[in-house]
Amino acid sequence: MNITPHSYAESFIAEDAIKAVARARGLELGALDVTQGTGAYLRHLAHQLSAQSVVEIGTGSGVGALWLLEGMMASGTLTSIDDEMEHTNIAKMALAEADIAQPRFRLITNSVMDVMTKLTDRAYDLVVFRHNPEDLSFAISEAHRILRSGGVFVIDNFFGGSKVQDPAQRDPKTIALREAGKSIKLDTEAWVTTLIPTGDGLLLATKL
Repeated sequence: MNITPHSYAESFIAEDAIKAVARARGLELGALDVTQGTGAYLRHLAHQLSAQSVVEIGTGSGVGALWLLEGMMASGTLTSIDDEMEHTNIAKMALAEADIAQPRFRLITNSVMDVMTKLTDRAYDLVVFRHNPEDLSFAISEAHRILRSGGVFVIDNFFGGSKVQDPAQRDPKTIALREAGKSIKLDTEAWVTTLIPTGDGLLLATKL
């Protein structure tokens, strides 16, 4: 059997049973979750940053939250935002099954724009965006405001289902992803940026 390097990397760090069950619940509801490789990378990134305060935009089934919390400081708090109550409910189940203490997370069901504007300036180490790309222009601005210097903004699923790199693809979400990437890449006074092919693409921007 011919396994591609990408497939090998995606499965290199195994997902535990709790994450697998949470992922299955998310699939039933059509939730957008991290891939296995993306989750492992985000755990690694949170550990590298010694992340104490993290924002996740797009809770999904809670799989992403579980990976992030594994990499964060034991005293850290994850704030995860989703506009679907069903997603929040199944994420709560996943966190309970993993015995994550209540003070370590906040699950908020509300408009992303409404919640982000209420978050404190320069208070967060990591912001992960996994939501409607058409909100990215707003999210980039708010992420820069709430991140500390050296904090990282991550756009998950940046390839948009392998559409972003194809100039013939012109739907609104693909265009929004392209424009977001261009905006961050060119703003060299605010961000140091790179793009890696983990999962469906991760755009990483470190705040200067």
